[in-house]
Amino acid sequence: MRDFICPNCGQHLAFENSVCLNCGSALGFSLDDMALLVIAPGEESDHGGAVDANDYQLCANLHLAECNWIVEKGAAARLLCRSCALTRTRPNDADTKAMAAFAAAEKAKRRLVAELIELKLPIVGRDEDPQFGLAFDLLSSETEKVLTGHHNGVITLDLAEGDDVHREQLRIAMDEPYRTLLGHLRHEIGHYYLYRLVRTSEDYLWRFRAMFGDPDTDYQAALDRHYQNGPPVDWEESYVSSYATMHPAEDWAETFAHYLHIRDTLDTAAAFSIAPAAATFERKVLGPSGFDQVIDMWLPLAWSLNMINRSMGKQDLYPFVLPPAVLEKMRFIHSVVEETTG
Repeated sequence: MRDFICPNCGQHLAFENSVCLNCGSALGFSLDDMALLVIAPGEESDHGGAVDANDYQLCANLHLAECNWIVEKGAAARLLCRSCALTRTRPNDADTKAMAAFAAAEKAKRRLVAELIELKLPIVGRDEDPQFGLAFDLLSSETEKVLTGHHNGVITLDLAEGDDVHREQLRIAMDEPYRTLLGHLRHEIGHYYLYRLVRTSEDYLWRFRAMFGDPDTDYQAALDRHYQNGPPVDWEESYVSSYATMHPAEDWAETFAHYLHIRDTLDTAAAFSIAPAAATFERKVLGPSGFDQVIDMWLPLAWSLNMINRSMGKQDLYPFVLPPAVLEKMRFIHSVVEETTG
C-alpha cells in the first residue's frame, strides 16, 4: 500500500481517509491513479491531484461501508465503486451489528481489490459473466447459517469474523497463528484464481497436480479426514499452514494468500523506506529470478517486523516459516501471476 499525500497541503494520509485532517480538503481514492484525490468544485479542481465535484463524487456506500472511493457522476455512471459493486448480498440495514461488521469487511475488501489491480490480476464481475463472475456474499452467522468459502466465483464471508473477540476465539480453538478478515479474503480469492486461471489451462493444471496434488480429490472426505486426524506429523516441511494439508485446493489458497501478504507488505514497507524500492508493485520483478528477489527482500523484513512486535509485547506479525517446498509452490503462483498479467 502506498504512502498517500494530500495534493493540497502535503499531509500524509491513510488509504481510508475521506478528509484531510490538516487542511480539511474532501478526498476520494482513485483506483485509476492509485492515489487520494481532492474533490473540489469548478476552478478549485483545476490542478493535478484534484477532480471536479460536478463530475465526481464518493461511492454511494460512503456511510454504509465507510467507502472513500471516487465514482463518476452521470446518468450512465454507476453509483457504487468497483469494489462495492462486487458485493452481491449484504445484511439488512436494520441489523446494525451486522452492518458494522459489513463495513469492516468492505474495508478489507477494498485493500484486496486495490492489490489485485496493482498486480494486474483479472477481476471479472457478475455483470460481465453472470454465471461465473466474481461476487461477494457478506452475511452474518448470528442470524443464519453462513459458511465462509468460494463456489463458482462467489465468495461468501461470515461477518461474525469482523468481531475481534469472536475471531480470536476461533483462532485459538482452531490452533491458528493468524486469522484476519483480510486474510480470509486473500485465501478465498486464491480459490477464485485457481478456478479462473489454473483450471482453464492444461499446462497450469498439469503443473498444479505435480506440485499440490489432484484438485478433484473428494473434498468432503478430505475435510472429514482433516478434522478427525489432524495434519500429518511432518506437515511443517511442505505446507505453509496445517489447514493447507487438508486438500490440494486449500494448499493453493493458503499459499496464494501468503503470496498476497508478502507482496502487499513489501510494497507498503518500500513506500515508507523500510524495504528496497524494488519491492514496489510499480517496479515489477521479472523473469525466473523475480521470485527470488521477492523472497530475498521478504525474509529479513519479516524477521525485523517480528522482533519489533516482540519489543512491543505483541505476538509475531508474521508467525510462519517458509520451507523450500512452500517456496517452490509460491514460485509457481508467482509465475502464474507474472505470465497472466505480462
